[in-house]
Amino acid sequence: MDITKMTGYFEALLREQLQRAAHLAEDKPLDFTARPLTIGLIDGDGIGPVIMQEARRALEVLLAQEIADGSIVLRNIEGLTIENRLAKGESIPADVLSEIRKCPVLLKGPTTTPGGGTMTSANVTLRKELELFSNVRPVSLPEAGIDWTFFRENTEGEYAIGSRGIEEEGLLAMDFKVITVAGTERIARAAYEFARNTGKKHVAIVTKANIMKKTDGLFSRVCHEIAKDYPEIQTEEYYVDIMSANLLNPAIRSKFQVILAPNLYGDILTDEAAQIQGGVGTAGSANTGSRYAMFEAIHGSAPRMIEEGLGDYASPESILQAAAMMLEHIGEAKKACALRDAVAAVKASGIVASGSREGATCKAFGDALLARLR
Repeated sequence: MDITKMTGYFEALLREQLQRAAHLAEDKPLDFTARPLTIGLIDGDGIGPVIMQEARRALEVLLAQEIADGSIVLRNIEGLTIENRLAKGESIPADVLSEIRKCPVLLKGPTTTPGGGTMTSANVTLRKELELFSNVRPVSLPEAGIDWTFFRENTEGEYAIGSRGIEEEGLLAMDFKVITVAGTERIARAAYEFARNTGKKHVAIVTKANIMKKTDGLFSRVCHEIAKDYPEIQTEEYYVDIMSANLLNPAIRSKFQVILAPNLYGDILTDEAAQIQGGVGTAGSANTGSRYAMFEAIHGSAPRMIEEGLGDYASPESILQAAAMMLEHIGEAKKACALRDAVAAVKASGIVASGSREGATCKAFGDALLARLR
């Protein structure tokens, strides 16, 4: 084992992350309600093009006037496919990233991350490149008293340099977790500002600070420090294992309103929460920063559905919920409500794309949706 080589590699990573931490000050935030505005539409992989087609059709109806007068432009962005990424050996090909940067707002279908190798997830790369530090995922089930909004830190934790760890073949492997003060401050501030602005009275901080005493300990301390600026909001902290159990506990889960978590724990808990709501196909998510905002379905590209010839039966609900979040973010709250109401009405009518041939096709769901939006 070449300890000197390994420690040199770690030193380079450490210096890189120290430099990043020192330059986390945000740019002047963009006003996403200003016009003109360009919205980039990215199909992605697998079932992505299928569900994105229905989101595109819905937006073209909802934003017809804005598109006609040029205040909003819908721009298709090509090339963020697994085939193109593998051919070029880049998580996001440079020419594609250049086109993405021209669009302050993005609606994105799921992308495939190849197993093994060193290629990073396109989502992780986009979050870093565009500084999309806040991942917001709402989960609602009124009949069960559930109205949760998750604020997941989106650029740090195990995802910062987790794929760049060290391995001694046949002996051990080590990956790295990074938490910064500035990175934690901005996600905590976003969560508490949301709570205050929406009248929420409870924020649950999620960590494993009893085990990860340095990283999660720092996240905990910074969040509690921010909480002092919001005395009207009750703050409690839960370890991630018990929090995952609490979300399943009818006796306690209705107390939760805003849930604030580091990257990995937020990733896991939001999938659990979406399953409680009805499955990952029912939930959308927002990835926001000061200069860019990206909205997407929370599920993957479902390659197995494509292999089995079931792609046309994919549910567009998750990407439609993401589109509604996008409309809210750009100041089109009434259109967001109209989209959500239309989705609910289609499902209530018995038209459900279940991912199997027994259910409706994605296009049939979209046709019924458009009939209610027009």
